[in-house]
Amino acid sequence: MQTFCTFYTISVILQRISKRTKIFKLKYRQKNFMINAQDIKNGVCIRLENQLYFCIEFLHVKPGKGNTFMRTKLKNVVDGRVIERRFNIGEKLEDVRVERRPYQFLYMDGTDAIFMNQETFDQVPINKEIVSGSAFMKEGDVVDVVTDASTESVLYAEMPIKTVLEVTYTEPGVKGDTATNTLKPATVESGAEVRVPLFINVGEKIEIDTRDGSYVGRVR
Repeated sequence: MQTFCTFYTISVILQRISKRTKIFKLKYRQKNFMINAQDIKNGVCIRLENQLYFCIEFLHVKPGKGNTFMRTKLKNVVDGRVIERRFNIGEKLEDVRVERRPYQFLYMDGTDAIFMNQETFDQVPINKEIVSGSAFMKEGDVVDVVTDASTESVLYAEMPIKTVLEVTYTEPGVKGDTATNTLKPATVESGAEVRVPLFINVGEKIEIDTRDGSYVGRVR
């Protein structure tokens, strides 16, 4: 009887701790972090007019007359649009804490790409429209997924700058022609079409820049 009471007491205590932990985490996630405009720097993510922006350039400006201010260039997290914005010194900005984690691409499900968290092995769907370089993704590729730490929502994902893919279709190469300034269309294993030199043949592997799909070189 005493053992049962002890187990019951421990169970109740653990349930209360778990409940309080969940409440604490929820309050933590809902809390907004504010920074002063003069503290903004490259890589900082802020919420501005209900949009998220990364600072990609900043300058502390002290004019001959008037107040000192910060001149910044901000890149929209979703569409990549860059805007210029100036902030007065001391102006409060909402600092969005972001987390970057590796996820492995598994397969496509409609317009969603299914990824697996490399740390927890949880699977999550991410719309391919917010995955940079998604046209060059193949099964097993690892991408960086950036999330809003306060809401755990996915902001965007990005492929490595360079990737290696096999050519699945292209017109036969011209033997002995090693010129790289004349290009022809080729389809790679991800289904994307790229431009490659005339000497590239089906079955060869090539390195591609995922930012613009440009040919980098042949992989031997």
